[in-house]
Amino acid sequence: MPPPHSPNQNYLLAALPTAEFERLAAHLELVPMPLGEMLYEPGGQLQHAYFPTTAIVSLHYVTESGASAESAGVGNEGVVGISLFMGGDTTPSSAVVQIAGHAYRLEGRLLKQEFNRAGFMQPLLLRYTQALMTQMSQTAVCNRHHSIEQQLSRWLLLTLDRLPSNDLVMTHELAASMLGVRREGISEAAAKLQRAGIIRYRRGHITVVDRTGLETHVCECYAVVKKELSRLLSDVRHRQGTASAAR
Repeated sequence: MPPPHSPNQNYLLAALPTAEFERLAAHLELVPMPLGEMLYEPGGQLQHAYFPTTAIVSLHYVTESGASAESAGVGNEGVVGISLFMGGDTTPSSAVVQIAGHAYRLEGRLLKQEFNRAGFMQPLLLRYTQALMTQMSQTAVCNRHHSIEQQLSRWLLLTLDRLPSNDLVMTHELAASMLGVRREGISEAAAKLQRAGIIRYRRGHITVVDRTGLETHVCECYAVVKKELSRLLSDVRHRQGTASAAR
């Protein structure tokens, strides 16, 4: 049986002190996140923030020709909708569900209200935003300078870090769209990883059978993103753990 849904499955919500969490708890709405759902479109007014628990959301930029590429992914470590508290309310990117699951939805006005209280949530969200910016920057570098095999390995590892299993529901077409490359390039890279015994692919599913082997194929971009998230938020984890133990 899967564990019951809880806001504590999202790292940011779990890190909030009791008083701040309780102000928001009654307003958090558990929502299903089906694969491919568009949470917001470029230029649209953001109405809600989403705190994923088991879903993963892809932040996409789409060109006038219709081509697209992922700039970052958001899972249970973060929140979708940083423009709400950064003062923009709109964004040129889109947000699409990459891995189906669930999230807790919160009205944007309530998130801004809590952020503007200048309590614990404010520095927490700002630190997360810095980590997200690092992921975006590193993705741009990776897509420009590293091989498709390295890009795919990075993307698989970042996705696995947010999931409880090594099995991903993912087509080559969707992976190509995420990385902004041709489907043939993804097929070739996936075939190499499969021949090496690192992944197993069947239509619509990718299973990582050798994570250590996958880590030997990835570029430095994965470690940069992971290290920065840990650097910015590791002390927050420690404080939350201490508070939980005290209660």
